Amino acid sequence: MSRGPFDVWAPRATSLRLSVGDETVEMTKDPDDWWTPAGPVPDPAQEVDYGYLIDEEDTPRPDPRSRRQPAGVHQRSRTYDPAAFAWSDQAWTGRQLAGSVIYELHVGTFTPEGTLDAALGKLDHLRSIGVDFVELLPVNAFNGTHNWGYDGVAWFAVQEEYGGPAAYQRFVDGCHAAGLGVIQDVVYNHLGPSGNYLPLYGPYLKDGRNTWGDLVNLDAEGSVEVRAYIRDNVRMWLQDYHVDGLRLDAVHALSDSSRPHLLAQVAEDVAALSAYQRRPLTLIAESDLNDPVMITPREARGYGLDAQWSDDFHHAVHVALTGETQGYYADFAPLSALAKVCERGFFHDGTWSSFRGRPHGVPVDRAAMPTWRLVVCNQNHDQVGNRARGDRLTEHLDDDQLACAALLTLAGPFTPMLFQGEEWAASTPFQFFTSHPEEDLGKATAEGRIAEFAEHGWDPASVPDPQDPETFRRSKLDWSELGSERGRRLLAVYRRLAELRRSLPELSDPRFTRVECTADEDTRLFTLRRGEVLVVVNFGEEQARLDVGDGELLLTTPAGAGHEAGSLVLPAHAGALFRRTAG
Repeated sequence: MSRGPFDVWAPRATSLRLSVGDETVEMTKDPDDWWTPAGPVPDPAQEVDYGYLIDEEDTPRPDPRSRRQPAGVHQRSRTYDPAAFAWSDQAWTGRQLAGSVIYELHVGTFTPEGTLDAALGKLDHLRSIGVDFVELLPVNAFNGTHNWGYDGVAWFAVQEEYGGPAAYQRFVDGCHAAGLGVIQDVVYNHLGPSGNYLPLYGPYLKDGRNTWGDLVNLDAEGSVEVRAYIRDNVRMWLQDYHVDGLRLDAVHALSDSSRPHLLAQVAEDVAALSAYQRRPLTLIAESDLNDPVMITPREARGYGLDAQWSDDFHHAVHVALTGETQGYYADFAPLSALAKVCERGFFHDGTWSSFRGRPHGVPVDRAAMPTWRLVVCNQNHDQVGNRARGDRLTEHLDDDQLACAALLTLAGPFTPMLFQGEEWAASTPFQFFTSHPEEDLGKATAEGRIAEFAEHGWDPASVPDPQDPETFRRSKLDWSELGSERGRRLLAVYRRLAELRRSLPELSDPRFTRVECTADEDTRLFTLRRGEVLVVVNFGEEQARLDVGDGELLLTTPAGAGHEAGSLVLPAHAGALFRRTAG
């Protein structure tokens, strides 16, 4: 049934009043536990601040479906009419994920200003490196002025420091005008530690916890409305904000015994909306399960999501380049691990995981599954930010090694995702930063961070205080580095790879059967063949030679590679992209 703009689901309330300014309006409850104002209400097209007085409380609480929290998540909500925005993207027909490049960014650190409007000024740069989708870390409202976004508590509101909902619409509209799609990172597996008033209204949470907080109620009493809350949020991003896709955070932490599973239900909703809007709408899962059921079509009894992250690719590339083998990197020490990931999608596909102490993963059906359904990267917010110092590959690798990381990611068989600044070897870290106004919460967060890394042998003195404003400021990109010698050198590699992805059909071929790899553990020479295109990386410390026959050397990393007498000659740490002459 149709709900009014001030209606609210609140089965736990015994009485409820709508508070607008100094006025209150009594509300009545229907049999479905939805409350409706019993008297006149403001015109929602006009901006008004409002909240709900629950039972005998005299402090207005924000709307669970608030579109704006201009004074913070503890204060009144403000109405916002998304239909009032004048869109200019009527001709936008969307972007399919297959063949595309994703660029992950954090709005607060992407530009000095840290706003959505400022990010619009960088779209030409993203186009120049072949980006098709901009993926934003979570932007929904959280307590404080800055954090990664995963502590959100108002899922329907856009953080005010980023510009609020109007700026978000301007950003998406501008991206579409530039030919770029937008993917929004959303979190449905937990809520942040401060400003979550949902339990006052209803059973949004259930007993138990995951790594980040209390479990969202997806299958206990009252879960039908909680699931509807999430499904409506999905539709909001895709309809009201014209977003082209969602990245679903840590879906392995969704505790749901229902059938259909929430993910399958969301996938069905989005497929129907995509058909109606006549444009591709994409769902990407971050899953730690290595289980292709996520991306298996519903017709084949899968969840029907479009893609999922493969962290195994990151781990294999990282170990091959850096030699780090602690923690979950241990199983990826052999170079053959990278070959297996490229040929099979996952390294752990039922194999023993020493980090987990048990077998992990499920094989990908390579005969049926296209390679683009796996999203991969050599850096991202997690893999950089969850290091003790937030240090990038830039700090540890030379220019050739960084270019090899780009080569493997962008010329490999999967959907590549870049992390902000990697294309110019940004020297700025991406550290873990928070701005909890509550002193106790801020202290607990900082101490917990130190204790976590101390368990893994890191010097506590090296772990930045997440509450220190400098930790946030250090993490902002320095765009002047684009003009540095190193920046220009790496940027040229990324732009050349963008050209090749557009011109070589082999680099968009989605067939696992067209991927063949070799890995020499002694010389550390790695090859990845996709039809007539050959990616070669010398991870070793000595020059390497490889017989390739006739063809064209399309790209080399900065140290250069040579093609002579039918052989490729690669210096240490160097890589090349070669196309054989047909026949």
